[in-house]
Amino acid sequence: MSDSTLLNHIARILVTVAPNMPADAALRRYFYEHKYLAPQLRRSISQGVFVYFRWKNWADSKASRQKQAEHTLYLDQRFRSDPKSVKPEALAALAVPDWLRSEMDVTLDFLRQIQREPVLWLRARPGKARNLAKSLGNCVVTGHAPDAVSYVGAKDLFRTAQFHEGEFEIQDLASQLVGCAATPSAGQTWWDACAGNGGKTLHLADQMQNKGLIWATDRSESRLQMFKRRSTRAKLHNHRSALWDGSNHLPTKTKFDGILVDAPCSGVGTWQRNPHARWTTTIDDVHELAAAQLSLLNRVAGSLKRGGRLIYAVCTLTRSETSGVAAAFSAAHPELTPCPIPLAMAGPAVESNPATLYLWPHSINANGMYMASWQKP
Repeated sequence: MSDSTLLNHIARILVTVAPNMPADAALRRYFYEHKYLAPQLRRSISQGVFVYFRWKNWADSKASRQKQAEHTLYLDQRFRSDPKSVKPEALAALAVPDWLRSEMDVTLDFLRQIQREPVLWLRARPGKARNLAKSLGNCVVTGHAPDAVSYVGAKDLFRTAQFHEGEFEIQDLASQLVGCAATPSAGQTWWDACAGNGGKTLHLADQMQNKGLIWATDRSESRLQMFKRRSTRAKLHNHRSALWDGSNHLPTKTKFDGILVDAPCSGVGTWQRNPHARWTTTIDDVHELAAAQLSLLNRVAGSLKRGGRLIYAVCTLTRSETSGVAAAFSAAHPELTPCPIPLAMAGPAVESNPATLYLWPHSINANGMYMASWQKP
């Protein structure tokens, strides 16, 4: 493969990326239309597209897409070799949109982290992390979460026997830590209110030893169908799924031992993995999402049993969507008590008070995440 071939592929994809066509969707469409591309070339193209969006503000916007891609790949390689090769003031000015500074403390450690290639995290089945690492190879077992494994190889994991046998899920470490913070028990009844494709629902089910019941709801039928396929592969069946659009019309009158609201958010904590989103997300989005998040929490609060716990999680770090939402919800619901998040982590990875917690990308080498927890006495 020549450098020009790679640059031409990257350029063709870049011209299709738009606010209504995110980079990951553009890549999927391009690969669908070019099925003949070899796996290694596909990986290089994907990396090149994401590298472009990390470093695009350093490139000459008047140059061809090929020249811009070539320059961003050069900058990325230089940064990998020496992170100090890029001046802090340049990172602060060019790596993130200006509005972010009004919503969080943008530190040099954070900026350097989101310019790096993200780690691929897997969640092994309970107690099987070391067995999975040995059988897959090219894995590192971490102490941050009981079943977390980072994969550093080049296999297409979706084609492995281990994946088809349900031995692991591809799930970021921060998302795994949300499940660990929930600590559901076998036989309990839980509600994953914004289940999406069901990654956290499956983690709850594993912790519940496939016993009890989990309600998985989402506004998207296609995401719930994906969850059902994943649960079949994992051989987990202690769940029901239902559509719910976040309205006052709740999907069930059940009272729950635990409710997880992993709410839609601005995704600032995922900007290392999804750099295109830096340039499409606005401060207006943040404020609109914060209002939606608070609404979701208000609507599920009455579904807790006495002694039940409510976990709020968002993969963002903006004040409006994190501490702002938590404070507003606490003020509106004096009947609920903020309660400690039982997450057994040590050292600089955690910044928290007992009932709230920030996970910073540069501290855990994963997505950023915020959590808050309440209990009904």
